[in-house]
Amino acid sequence: MGYDLERFVVYRPLQAPCEHAYCDACISSWLIHHHSCPEDRLPLDISTLRPLHRYMRNDLSRLQIRCVNSGQGCDAVCCLETLHTHEDECPFTFISCSYTGTTALCITVSCPVQVERRGLESHLLECEFRSRACPSGCGHTLLSVDQTQHNCVAELRIELELLRAEMLGKVEEVRREMESRLDSQRRHMVQKESLLKSEVEDLKGQVSRVVCDVRLGGRAPAETGAGRSGAREEGATGDAPEPAAIKEPAEQRQANQRTAS
Repeated sequence: MGYDLERFVVYRPLQAPCEHAYCDACISSWLIHHHSCPEDRLPLDISTLRPLHRYMRNDLSRLQIRCVNSGQGCDAVCCLETLHTHEDECPFTFISCSYTGTTALCITVSCPVQVERRGLESHLLECEFRSRACPSGCGHTLLSVDQTQHNCVAELRIELELLRAEMLGKVEEVRREMESRLDSQRRHMVQKESLLKSEVEDLKGQVSRVVCDVRLGGRAPAETGAGRSGAREEGATGDAPEPAAIKEPAEQRQANQRTAS
């Protein structure tokens, strides 16, 4: 909501048409169940709220206020405008430990401790969730809380098994990929072979048609020549026509008759 009562001042103020000002979160939650100004009970809707006038916001920004960590010992007093900057750097502010690690059971855990900012460095030096290399030199990173239970030989065996399983997985993956490629190439070759066979059959058909055309074209002229030769032979070897009777000239016939008489 806003600041506590000892540090009371409106937080992100909004002003109603009746000029009463309230915290943004406070008046918004009020108007969920009520539709009037909390001060004078005049009708009020959330859409009619407006930011506070600039001069009023400037006056609020210059107000002096104690740090939120005054109960932990911080005696800083600053203006409201710079309060958040101070609280982000205040040494009395509680912050969470930043250490996160992985246990021996491969479970990721975070340190649940919250310490004041001024004591964070000393806590990090002794935090149970601080990671560091194995002092025996096996190469593993350990949490301080797991150091007493760490066994280098067992850890290396586990790591070896993990590497072996990873290698076998990669080999199997490569094998499946190669089989997939070979199957693809095999299907491609089968399709190519089928296409070539089809083309060969088409070519055979074309060659057969050409051969038939050539044979038919050579036989027709031969038959025509044979017919003409037969006609000539028939004319040469056939029976010659009987010669017509030779007529005797009239003068010769008359001469023959005179001689006979």
